[in-house]
Amino acid sequence: MVDACSETILSIHDLAKVYSVGRGRSTVEKTAVTGLSFRLQEGSSLGIVGESGAGKSTVARLLLGLEVPTRGYVEVAGSRVTSQNRKEQRLRGRQIQMVFQDPHASLDRRQEVGDAVDEVLRLHFDLSRDERRRRITGLFESVGLGERHMKALPRELSGGQCQRAAIVRALAVEPKILVLDEPVAALDVSIQAQILNLLDEIRRERNVSYIVISHDLGVIRHSTEEIIVMRSGKVVESGGTVEVIDQPKDEYTQALLAAVPRPGWNPGWSRGTNHERSPFGRFPTVGPVSESETNS
Repeated sequence: MVDACSETILSIHDLAKVYSVGRGRSTVEKTAVTGLSFRLQEGSSLGIVGESGAGKSTVARLLLGLEVPTRGYVEVAGSRVTSQNRKEQRLRGRQIQMVFQDPHASLDRRQEVGDAVDEVLRLHFDLSRDERRRRITGLFESVGLGERHMKALPRELSGGQCQRAAIVRALAVEPKILVLDEPVAALDVSIQAQILNLLDEIRRERNVSYIVISHDLGVIRHSTEEIIVMRSGKVVESGGTVEVIDQPKDEYTQALLAAVPRPGWNPGWSRGTNHERSPFGRFPTVGPVSESETNS
C-alpha cells in the first residue's frame, strides 16, 4: 500500500518523558517513555502495542503536544516541533489529529456533531458559512452519514455512527497523521470491521498516515505495516507487523501473543488451572484445537 519512495512524514528522535511524583522529600521520578525513536512514512501505518502502563498513551500525548518531552524531539514533515505557544499548538493540530477510544466521551454531549466539526473549521480555516457547510456535508457523506446525523447529539447516535462523526472531526483539518487510540475497542464486534474498513479506505484515498494504539493484535495486524512493542516505556521489539506477530523474537512479545485467547482456550485458567507465567502475570495455555471444536 505504501510507495517505496514515500517521504518521511514523522520522525521521533530519542524521545523520553519523566514525571515527578509526590512532594518535597518524597518526590520520586517515574519514567513513562525513554529512548523512543522511529519514522513514519507518508501514507503508512504503524502499530504500537503493549500492556497497560507500557507508555503507549504517553507517546500519543507527546505526539499531540499535550505533554512536553523531557528529552528528544518530534519532527513533522521535516520541521522540528519545539514551541508550546498557541500558534505552534494550532499548527500541530493541523498536522496531527486523534481519534479516541470512546467516541461518546470524546464529543461534547451538549453539541450537535455537525456543529462540533464546524467549530474545528472556524478555528483553522478562513471559510464562509456556506463553504463550511458544504465541506461538512461532504465529510459526513464520505463516512456514510447524512444530514440527520449532523444535527444529532452524540447520545442520539449509535457507537459506530458516533465514531464515524469523531473521524469526520479529525479529518476536517486535513491532517497528515491520525493517531488512533483503540479506535474500535468500545464498539460492538459487528461494527468493528465496518470502522476498520472505513479507516483503510480513508488512508488510501487521502494518503494520511496512521499510528494505531491497540491491545488487540487482530486490529494491529489488519491495520498496520510496521509495529512497535513497548514494555515499561521502552521498545522491546519492532519490525514488520506480520513478521513480528508470526515470529516474535522477544520473550515479552511472545508472552503478549500467548495471552491472546485462541480455539482450545480453557476459561478454567482463571480458577488456578491451565496457566503459565508471563513477564506480566498469568495467561491461558493455548491447547490444540480438537476435531469437535473445529466442527462445532
